[in-house]
Amino acid sequence: MPLQPSRVKFRKQQRGWMRGVATRGSSLAFGEFGLKALSCHWLTGVQIEAARVALTRHVKRGGKIWLRVFPDKSVSKKPAETRMGKGKAAPSHYVAVVKPGKILFEMGGIPEEMARSAMRLCAHKIPFRTKFVKREVAA
Repeated sequence: MPLQPSRVKFRKQQRGWMRGVATRGSSLAFGEFGLKALSCHWLTGVQIEAARVALTRHVKRGGKIWLRVFPDKSVSKKPAETRMGKGKAAPSHYVAVVKPGKILFEMGGIPEEMARSAMRLCAHKIPFRTKFVKREVAA
């Protein structure tokens, strides 16, 4: 079952805007390496789970992985060949709104080469451009 909230205050949400850059969650907070988004997009719970599985399989359950996004926005979809009107459709799945600069995944406790190759596999599961980032060492 894909990621989704256990309960929500309101079932149906409006689409909203995806303008601007991420102000929160734009720097590494937990691990030494991360995957940063370079464009706006909706990331579904299935895509997040596929990327997470790719990460954990590549590092053979070594190190530590942090997910920095969670799908908490409901998206509704009307059935095929349905006439217009009759109100808004029921929620079909949940998405996370991702803006440029947002850190999606973080890793720690593994060498940089392994983290870089794991993040590359993870990036193939994500439908927009991303960038590998590592923690800057204070001089």
